[in-house]
Amino acid sequence: MTSTGNDTEAAPAPAATAVPPHDRAARDAPPHPGRTLALTSAATALALMTYTAPMVTLPQTAADLHTPLSAQAWLLNGTPLGLAALLLVAGSLADDHGRRRIFVAGTFALGLTTALGALADSTWLFTLARIAQGAASAALLASSLGLLAHAFPTPAGRLRATGVWGAFVSGGIAVGPLVTGSIPSWRLGYGVLGAATLIVAALGVRGLTESRSPRRGRPDLAGAATFGPALIALVAALTLGRDGWLRPPVLLLLAAAIVLTAAFALVERRSVTPMIDLDLLRRPLFLASSAGGLFTGLAVIGLFSFLPTLLQQALDMSPMDTAWLFLLWSGLSFAVALQARRLAGRVPPRHQLALGFLLHAAGALSMLGALDAGSWHRLLPGLIVAGVGSGLLNAALPLLAVESVPPARAAMGSGAQQTFRYIGSCAGVALTIAITTSAGAPGRGADLAITVSAGLSALAAVGLALLKERARTTTGA
Repeated sequence: MTSTGNDTEAAPAPAATAVPPHDRAARDAPPHPGRTLALTSAATALALMTYTAPMVTLPQTAADLHTPLSAQAWLLNGTPLGLAALLLVAGSLADDHGRRRIFVAGTFALGLTTALGALADSTWLFTLARIAQGAASAALLASSLGLLAHAFPTPAGRLRATGVWGAFVSGGIAVGPLVTGSIPSWRLGYGVLGAATLIVAALGVRGLTESRSPRRGRPDLAGAATFGPALIALVAALTLGRDGWLRPPVLLLLAAAIVLTAAFALVERRSVTPMIDLDLLRRPLFLASSAGGLFTGLAVIGLFSFLPTLLQQALDMSPMDTAWLFLLWSGLSFAVALQARRLAGRVPPRHQLALGFLLHAAGALSMLGALDAGSWHRLLPGLIVAGVGSGLLNAALPLLAVESVPPARAAMGSGAQQTFRYIGSCAGVALTIAITTSAGAPGRGADLAITVSAGLSALAAVGLALLKERARTTTGA
């Protein structure tokens, strides 16, 4: 079938194939924009709440699981590892085999694996549960934007929908630490999140309409078999590297990551239906989307994932106090992302990304010395400025992910951008923990991590500006 650049409804089932009535209704009914936006946004918020749950409970969780300091990065990195490994696979499957189907399956799986995480009694079991949560979240997140692109076909509608969806990314980050910090046991917190996610999954069964790309083909199993292990090897190397980068296990893992990545590129070039079309890397918009996701994870998520733990260690703050303090950052991020759609037509998404990175860098630098001074009040201006920057990032990234690929590949575009985001997150968390724990005093380690985060953000802003100039040169604009 030749692609027209637009999504089509699922092809009618052959007469010999029995299709359940509710599946036929979901396939044949026109999409309900408001219901689609509500369900995908709610599920996305719950996925991000699950993602951020360990931020303020890490000391308690590590103590209960007897996790040594050298292994605490795994408690934070399990979910982003599962996300990064499967987002491209999930996006491709959603486009080719049904976005509603992948969304509902991923949401159900997230509810179950989150509840199972509450029962873990060792570091490795908890990490495996977190990886499974990340894999389920990958299916949910990658298919969400594909569902929205189908339900909101006009540019104005798509702008509003992706703006709201991006705001709920920030909202989930804001509410997650508050929920887990307010519940006495982190295990009970995971049970509550799991139950809420299962409810949203049940509502999605009848509340969403199926859609898929005109492109049909078999799943890219060879791509998945090379890409997933490549990411696992890379994250394992980054996590183990804090004890010595030249040790044989670290070098072997880095070599495996390089070889597997090269194999993945070769497989994608030869595949008829690749997980990611590598020719998209020639598009400036796609490069901006990918780079924006990568540096958001590396600089922003990496720092703010571990900073709450540092505050608890250096300033003796409780998990709930830390959650309230970080609500200033994440709450502002939610509010700004919700209103950032008003910038459309006046500020291109790439400019929003550059401004967001610059604001994060400025906010981070203003927090230098706060932990050594023993004053959480000194963090407030930086959290405000960085929160505004984070909101601009979360608003621009989903819109850019959809705009940077053909309409029929919206879920793949979302998966690609978020894959880079969570690759950056895995690396950023490992880097932040390595920096802070090797510096000795928590205050000094925090200052070093903040400086690195600000430098990476400034580098991202400059890179996006240069990419814009390259785009103008290339297109002759």
